[in-house]
Amino acid sequence: MSASVQSAPTSVGAARLPIRFSTASSTFLVGIAGYLGVNLSPYMIAAVQTGVGADVLTASWIVTATLLLTALVGLAVAPACAGPRRRLVARVGLILAVVGFGAAALVPVLVVTGLLLGGVGAGGAVAAAGAALAAFRNPDRVAGLNGLANRGLITIILAVVPLIGLAPIDVFGSMAVFSVLALLTVSWMPTAPAATVHAAAAIGEAVPIEVPPTGTLRTAAPPSRAVTVAGLVLLVVFALWAASEDSLWAMAGVMGADNAGLTPEGLSLALSGATAGGLLGTIALVAVGDRLGRGIPLIVLLVAGGILKIVEGSVTDPTLFVVVFIAWNTIYAVAFMYFVATAAALDADGRWSGPLLATYLVGSALTPVIGASLVGLLGYQGFALTLALASFVLAVPAGIIGVLSRRLERAAKEAA
Repeated sequence: MSASVQSAPTSVGAARLPIRFSTASSTFLVGIAGYLGVNLSPYMIAAVQTGVGADVLTASWIVTATLLLTALVGLAVAPACAGPRRRLVARVGLILAVVGFGAAALVPVLVVTGLLLGGVGAGGAVAAAGAALAAFRNPDRVAGLNGLANRGLITIILAVVPLIGLAPIDVFGSMAVFSVLALLTVSWMPTAPAATVHAAAAIGEAVPIEVPPTGTLRTAAPPSRAVTVAGLVLLVVFALWAASEDSLWAMAGVMGADNAGLTPEGLSLALSGATAGGLLGTIALVAVGDRLGRGIPLIVLLVAGGILKIVEGSVTDPTLFVVVFIAWNTIYAVAFMYFVATAAALDADGRWSGPLLATYLVGSALTPVIGASLVGLLGYQGFALTLALASFVLAVPAGIIGVLSRRLERAAKEAA
């Protein structure tokens, strides 16, 4: 049988998998393990204070250094996660997380060293899970399911850990145990077959090929320059957007108390309601899937989020402050998932979804410092307006890349 050999325009649609419980649950659990430090950072600060007798500022910088290491390591190992070493990166990262957080939990003199080692390991988990998200069909629905699993489990963990206690053995021990659970599922994580094709072709080996019903042999090709540029711009946009969003989150308590007389109980209600709103938003995204595209939703969400930031910086009623905060965070959660879906749709190997989650940490790790500096310089209204302008400006490139990712996905499906 003779057949012509053609090269697919990109690997956007190559070897994408249906959503199965085993592969999806492994991907989600590994990602949650990598992001656990971000979500538990307030508890980690309290545990560091207890463990080494540090003041709040010193403990905060130790936790910030841990998160920055997670981000930087995630960016460094992301290229390996777009190839056949994805599961290896995840395993090594989670083993380091278990050892590091376990040491911080059990050995007082190793609290700082253990946390830093755990942060390094978490970076590998974040990059591997982010890359694996691109392996599934319908990136929008997968991104929504990932957000749903993340927020659901984190809500439970945030509720349970304080009941156990906030000593190092409670907080860091919980992180080590969760990393063990994620480690047990790594063998189910999707690999990156298209990357294997690229690597084999680059060194002159026989290139694996698919034989479609037409008899035309088709190989996966490296991404085009347009996809590469779009991916790089998306990472920059996402990092800046993350810094903007998390700056508001970090300053919400102080701004609400000063502007609207928000009490600690009101802040707790706002944070709880924001989590619930995010859950509802991700459920909606799972139901909608890719029917709305990505470009228009990203533009609408970022513009709406910017408007709500301006309102948040101006309200003086505590009830209204809580309502606006919950609405803003719901929109933020859905926009986050659309960013993830856009990155996953650009390449099936996870070249962009792998570093995307680590890029978010780069943008958000220093937001308490960034937010406080902007508030001190511009005041609360100027601070909110600056964040809103950032959302408005970033909506344009985000929307363009969202449209491009959708077109590439459709073209790949048609080519297949």
